[in-house]
Amino acid sequence: MTAATASAPTGGRWRISQETRWAFIFLLPWIFGFLVFTAGPMIASLAISFTEYNGIRPPEFVALENYEDLLSDRRIPLALTNTAIYTLLHVPAVIILALALAMLLLRVGRASGFFRTVFYLPTITPTVAVATLFLLILGGNGLLNQGLGVLGISGPNWLTDPQWVKPGIVIMSLWSLGSTVVIYFAALRNVPLELYEAARIDGADSWQQFRNITVPFISGALFFTIVVNTIASLQIFTEVFTMFFSQRSGPAQGSALFYVIYLFQKAFSDLDFGYASAMAWLLFAIILVITIIQLRLSKRFVYYEGEGR
Repeated sequence: MTAATASAPTGGRWRISQETRWAFIFLLPWIFGFLVFTAGPMIASLAISFTEYNGIRPPEFVALENYEDLLSDRRIPLALTNTAIYTLLHVPAVIILALALAMLLLRVGRASGFFRTVFYLPTITPTVAVATLFLLILGGNGLLNQGLGVLGISGPNWLTDPQWVKPGIVIMSLWSLGSTVVIYFAALRNVPLELYEAARIDGADSWQQFRNITVPFISGALFFTIVVNTIASLQIFTEVFTMFFSQRSGPAQGSALFYVIYLFQKAFSDLDFGYASAMAWLLFAIILVITIIQLRLSKRFVYYEGEGR
C-alpha cells in the first residue's frame, strides 16, 4: 500500500498505512510551528481586533468599532496610497531587471554559477544592514549622487525630498532581486532551444522570439514572482523603518509612511493593539483580494507545457 492509498475502510474501520504514519510524524514539527506561530496568532489577532486592548488592562469588547475607525482615520488612505505606489514601482522594476539579468546569465556559459551566487548573496544580507548601507548610498552626497555627478546629472535628495523618497526605496529594494534572477534563470534554461531554431528559420526576429516563445514558456515563473513580490511589497517594513523612522524625522516621513509602519506605530507606540489588529486584517483582506485577482488572470496569461494552447 502506498501513501496515495494510505487510508481505506476495512471492516467498518479506517486503516492508516505505515507510510502515512511516518509522513505525519515528519510533518509534526511543521504542523506544530504553523499552529503555534502562525494560525494561533492570527486567530488571537482576529479576536483582539474586536476589543480595545493596550496590553496592560484586560481587553474590552467593542464589536466593530475598530473597523469603523479605519474608515475615519485620515492616515490610512495615506499609508495605503504610499504602499500602492511603492508596489506599482517595485514589482515591475524587479521583474524587468531580474529577467534581463537572467537572460544575460544564459550567455556567460560556465561562469553562470559564479554570477548566480553573486546575485543571490545580497538576499541573505540582514535587512537592517541593507537599510544602513543605503543611507550612505542615497544620502545627499552619497555614492549614487556622486555617480550621477560624474555623468553631469544633479541627483535629487533621495532621503529628504518627498517626491523622491519612494523611488529611492525602490532602488534600495532592487538590492535583493537575486532570488528572482535565479528563478528566471532556471525557467529560461527549460525553454526548448529547437523552438528558437524553428523561429529563426521562419524569419522571426529577437523580439518576436522573446514575445512568442520565451515569455509563454516562463509565464509560470513570471506569475509566481509577480504574486510573491506583490505580497512582499505590500508588507515592506524593516528597511523603511530603519531608514526613516528609527531616528529621523521630517517631511520625508509622510511619503515613507507605509501601511505596516503605521500598523507598527499604532500597536507599539500608541499601544492600541485592537486597532492595530483590525489594520492587520484589513491588509490581509487586501492581499487576499489582489492574489485572487492575479490567480484569475493567470488562467488567461499563464501557459503550462502540455496544455495545448
